[in-house]
Parts: sequence; structure tokens; C-alpha cells
Amino acid sequence: MKEIRELEKQFFKTDLPDFRAGDTIRVHERVLEGGDGKERIQIFEGIVISRRGSGTSETFTVRKISSGIGVEKIFPVHSPRIAKIELVERGRARRAKLHYLRRQAIKAANL
Repeated sequence: MKEIRELEKQFFKTDLPDFRAGDTIRVHERVLEGGDGKERIQIFEGIVISRRGSGTSETFTVRKISSGIGVEKIFPVHSPRIAKIELVERGRARRAKLHYLRRQAIKAANL
């Protein structure tokens, strides 16, 4: 068990900001372009609506409104596809999971 923990520590990202549900973050995600293997960074900015799991299997869900349509993405915290996570704004949420934002207008969902 001790060896497994040591291996997990090699794959953990240590440069992550301290964020939780309700915070607005910018996720810089590495995206492969076409068949030639070119890589670029795509930024996904939104509100963190949940964070779950622990260790290498920890994930977080980010929600944003794009052209009037709600878009959610689930990111593994320690994924090599994530280049950087920026904390844009702290939110004041009283819950750990903010799934109720899915059915509220963005004006009513002031955090």
C-alpha cells in the first residue's frame, strides 16, 4: 500500500490553486488539432459546480453559458491534458454541489 501511495504522488499536480464549488475558474486544456498531431491550448472558463473523488481519480465539473446554452465539462484534476488552472473569482456557496444552477437563469445564480 505504501508503494502505491508513492507512485500516486509522482502523478499528482502540485501547482493547483485551492478552488471549490462556487468559484469561477479558467481551465487551460491541451487539445489535439486534426490528424497531424498539432497541439494547442483551449481555455474553458466557468463556475465550478462540483468536485468529487480523491487521489488520482478526483474530478471537478465546470459549467458555463455559451450562446445562451449551458455547457458542462468534467475534468480530472490530475490529467496531463490540463495545462493550467487559474482562479478568476471566489464564490460564496453554502453547498458542496451546485447542481441547482442548471435550472436557474444566470442572473438568479449570483454567487
